[in-house]
Amino acid sequence: MPLFPLFKKKDFFSAEEKKQIVECIRSAERQTSGEIRVFVESKNPFVDPIDRAAEIFFKFKMRDTEHRNAVLLYIATKDKELALFADQGIYERTGAEYWNSSVQNMIASFTKENITNGLEQCILQIGQTLKEKFPYEATTDKNELPDEIIFGK
Repeated sequence: MPLFPLFKKKDFFSAEEKKQIVECIRSAERQTSGEIRVFVESKNPFVDPIDRAAEIFFKFKMRDTEHRNAVLLYIATKDKELALFADQGIYERTGAEYWNSSVQNMIASFTKENITNGLEQCILQIGQTLKEKFPYEATTDKNELPDEIIFGK
């Protein structure tokens, strides 16, 4: 039991929501050799969310995928920031305009009432793009990165 139970930090997602998000990642990845990760923290310690997303991407060795086709979806809840960071392989096949448009779609998908639903829509959209650019390869595909949500501070 915590020493100060009144100050217990509330989880951003319920256990059921976490399960939904992870299953959404798994579902999206079943159709592609690409990898999707989600990182959630309350405050961004950097000025620019894309810089923070890049730091996390490299810290968790996401560029070590065989086809360089991993995507990080970064969210800072209290700062109300988000960013997508894509590895070289997928970025080169889609271009900057795709990622800028995707961020705008993400922003439109999020509502205060249902951030989980917005997040799932974003994951499915990224998964569809990965499927088109890096289709699932039955004989060689493997899950190169964990599917669980990463939580920062």
